[in-house]
Amino acid sequence: MRRLALLSASVALFPGAAPIAAPAAGPITASAAGPVAGLSTGANGTKVAALSPQPVLPAGPRLPGFAADLAQQPMIEGPAAWGALSQHDAWARIARVPQSALQQARWDYARSLVGSERGGEAFGVLEVMVQDDPDLAMVDSYRLARGAALTLLGRYDEAVAALASSGLSASPEACAWRLRALSQGHLAEQALEQVDCARPALRVARPKAFVLAAAQAAVEGGQPAKAVEWLHPLPDGDPAANLLRGRAELLQGHGDEARLRFARVERSGTIAQRTDAQLSEIEARVAAHTIGFDEALRKLDAIRYSWRGDVIEQRALRLGFRLRDARGDIAGALDNGATLMRHFGLSGADAAILPILRDKLTQALDPARKLPLDKAAGLYWDYRDIAPGGAEGDLLASRLAERLQSAGLYERAADLLDYQLFVRAGDLARGPLSARVASLYILAGRPDRALDTLRKSEDESLPDAMIAQRNRVEAVALSQIGRTEEALAVLETVPGSAALQGEILWKHREWQRYADATAASLPAPRALDPIGQAVVLRHAISLAMLGREDALAALHGRYGPAFAGLPTAPVFAMLTASPMQADPAALGRAMAALPSASPAGDLADLLERAPDVAPVPTRGAKPGSG
Repeated sequence: MRRLALLSASVALFPGAAPIAAPAAGPITASAAGPVAGLSTGANGTKVAALSPQPVLPAGPRLPGFAADLAQQPMIEGPAAWGALSQHDAWARIARVPQSALQQARWDYARSLVGSERGGEAFGVLEVMVQDDPDLAMVDSYRLARGAALTLLGRYDEAVAALASSGLSASPEACAWRLRALSQGHLAEQALEQVDCARPALRVARPKAFVLAAAQAAVEGGQPAKAVEWLHPLPDGDPAANLLRGRAELLQGHGDEARLRFARVERSGTIAQRTDAQLSEIEARVAAHTIGFDEALRKLDAIRYSWRGDVIEQRALRLGFRLRDARGDIAGALDNGATLMRHFGLSGADAAILPILRDKLTQALDPARKLPLDKAAGLYWDYRDIAPGGAEGDLLASRLAERLQSAGLYERAADLLDYQLFVRAGDLARGPLSARVASLYILAGRPDRALDTLRKSEDESLPDAMIAQRNRVEAVALSQIGRTEEALAVLETVPGSAALQGEILWKHREWQRYADATAASLPAPRALDPIGQAVVLRHAISLAMLGREDALAALHGRYGPAFAGLPTAPVFAMLTASPMQADPAALGRAMAALPSASPAGDLADLLERAPDVAPVPTRGAKPGSG
């Protein structure tokens, strides 16, 4: 009969649900269609069925109107107002009440669950209620119950938000729950601000958690004497109370008394309390200077190895950072401080750690320290998220990238600056930095990544000169992957790009197009610098490849005197004075003898990374063939 009553109650709690058949035997279990969908820890530590925080409700009638009724009811004040009900009585009532009284039955059940410290189930019932009547979210009593349930669930930020209505600002009950949520969320100063308002509610018998929360706020807020007062009613052997008593004694300079409290916790507490006690003892010995650096750090590392993810690890990291900083261990301090920042944030007193971390990283990467390049690059990469911002951070990354580039580690340099580009650089720096990153990827033989970088950093608001530079780099990358026509199309609107267009055509052995493109840009027939010589000789080679003897003869007449006496004169003479004698082998030698200077200027190195697309063809080959 009890099972049937509970099943009937589930239909009442979730109106409109399909009837649920009674199981043949065994306990009631959660199902996808039923109201129970999780487990929470009850007051006695056992696992009990809990309503899903966001239950999936079947279509059914809404139950509006209860918000006004609830607003007229007395405000919850004191433990008795939460109205304890047995599980059996609550479900039996829900199963039998008419539809018009269902919300009241749910409300009584939710209050009872909060009073029993069963936050998961209480939150589930309250969510069902507000889905049937959204106006409940405006009622202070409902907000109080929801904030209490969220506190019990450990969702402290949401709990404080739920308890923040103006109607609850002076409610001792709401203040008590706010104090508990803030204290358990380790916001001690804010929690202590609730003490005066919450005091009337805390004078009556309440779950121990409220007293511990008040004492914890006092300890973490630097008021150890107040903590001792709060803990006075709790038994002397209570491990949770002794943990806080020990920390309070420590703050008051009573090291021996603190260690005794911690030792008692290690013999009677839970694993979390014992770990906390071990850490607290280390803190006590460090404060009393009765433990060496090595031993303290070894013990802290052992705690971090076995315990992760809450305030215990946070305190261990904080102390480890202090100790390693004090002994000048830059790598260790960076490790502890960065982990503290990444996993717990640096708020309150910890905010002072971030500038210290940035200063240490800058010190470690100072060129004067002559840290080996592999270690310097690894150090920056591991802690790049704590690097300084602005111009200081840009300079730090740029110097390291230059070292990597000088060592031929182009992709490592590009990856380093890529992070700077997309994560840390300001708007003004992104334009030139994007071109530099793309250039490094080209040098690394990764034109695909260069194009991806330019695409992701595209910004029409950049200055025209910067857009032109990005277009030049993009054209080089496109030419490297064989998309020559696209590369030339990109350069059509770039001022002064004739030399680069010619260089791309030269690299791809487009002889006819190269000859046509460079004919108008040949230098004046007088003293030729290395670049001028390279331009004339390349033009001559392209004409020789095309078999243009008349044009070669004209070239010889125009530039013969200028080449006289130059090291490249024999090559020029071979190409232009006796073009019929220039066989493929001679043309190959002529290309090898070209001056190393390139008309492409600062993009020459990038173009040199382009793969050779074909060997030198025979004289007179079809224009554009390779």
